[in-house]
Amino acid sequence: MRSIFKPPFSQIITMKFPKTTNRYCPYCRKKTEQKIKLVGTGFQRGTLTRGSKTRARLRGLGRGIGNKGKWGSKPAMSKFKRKSKTTKKINIMYTCSVCKKSKYQKKGKRMGKQIQE
Repeated sequence: MRSIFKPPFSQIITMKFPKTTNRYCPYCRKKTEQKIKLVGTGFQRGTLTRGSKTRARLRGLGRGIGNKGKWGSKPAMSKFKRKSKTTKKINIMYTCSVCKKSKYQKKGKRMGKQIQE
């Protein structure tokens, strides 16, 4: 019964975007024609020095007898391999044709596939 109301995860949801649109430009302070560009969100970079295994070893964690807590036995599938989201958010960049300045949209849209017409 569930498949009648909701599409299965295997089905890719596509969303079509136009190449240009009329939109308010905060720099020109009027409505202008703007080019749409689909940009990936990228990923956050950062070091793992504070929670690294090397630091734990230096502090003597995960050594000796008894309950080792966080540093003890790991599950069959580690928490780093687990992935809950099937799609990624994409950013839409609008470039004004008059002043050539670019601006991102306020909120990212999450969908399987994006097509620009």
